[in-house]
Amino acid sequence: MSTQSNTALGITFNVIASILFALMFAYTSLLQSLNGNEIYGWRILLTFPCLTLFITLQGGWSQVISIYKRLYNERYFFLTRFLSSSLIGVQLWLFMWAPSNGYGLDLSLGYFMMPITMVILGRIAFKDNMSRLQKLSCIFAILGIINMLVISKTLTWPTLLICLGYPIYFWLRQKTNTNNIGGLWVDMMLSLPVSIFFIFKGDVVLSEELDTLWLVLGLGLISALALGFQSLSAAYLNLSLFGLLVYVEPVLLLAFSILLGETIKPAEWATYIAIWLAVCALMLEGILSLKKNSFT
Repeated sequence: MSTQSNTALGITFNVIASILFALMFAYTSLLQSLNGNEIYGWRILLTFPCLTLFITLQGGWSQVISIYKRLYNERYFFLTRFLSSSLIGVQLWLFMWAPSNGYGLDLSLGYFMMPITMVILGRIAFKDNMSRLQKLSCIFAILGIINMLVISKTLTWPTLLICLGYPIYFWLRQKTNTNNIGGLWVDMMLSLPVSIFFIFKGDVVLSEELDTLWLVLGLGLISALALGFQSLSAAYLNLSLFGLLVYVEPVLLLAFSILLGETIKPAEWATYIAIWLAVCALMLEGILSLKKNSFT
């Protein structure tokens, strides 16, 4: 498969993942009887078997076996697995906890800033090349972030945790050659003890609330599919392009928020217009890549 085909496939998988993540964000509003920690616990617990089925259908067990062998053959590799699992676990927890605890704006600001830090890391750590449209997209994104910073006037710990934690996580996956769905499966497996702790600490008994039980099962399925498609996309994209595509998700979160009754403040329009322009630049690059591939 050509480079253009790989890039187009990676972009497609990543956009599907963003749609599913945005759907999950809106979906959690149906789980009002559960707190953020419980939702995170059930999400991980139910994501794991769904992800196991997904990796079976996708044929990724060779990746898991390879990681298992490396645990015995490589010094300190076990520590990198715990670090990787902790990094993604904290991010997944924050995604569930922040909206219901008054950190929704800080969460969105972190996602707006995070791709820029990923682009910087990609350029420094992996010498990733950027096309003209990617550079243009990056410029639009920076302008949007500047406007958002002027509005918020502060950087809270959830914002910093997102914009710094995710780039470190994906950098670690690439450095340890675990940037695949098998690596994600291992990360989720190591997160299970924490998720079970949050579930047992909660007050809701799902066996007594069948409606909530079915909603929780649906959350696990959506989460597994979203993480699976995101992991599949990473293998086809360099870190810079992968980071810029993350902007698709906050744009979709905006759309779901409007559907749920929220409104955009006048001072925020500049940020969202800039982000939309950044996304349009990436979409144009994807279209051009597909056209080039059709003639090769």
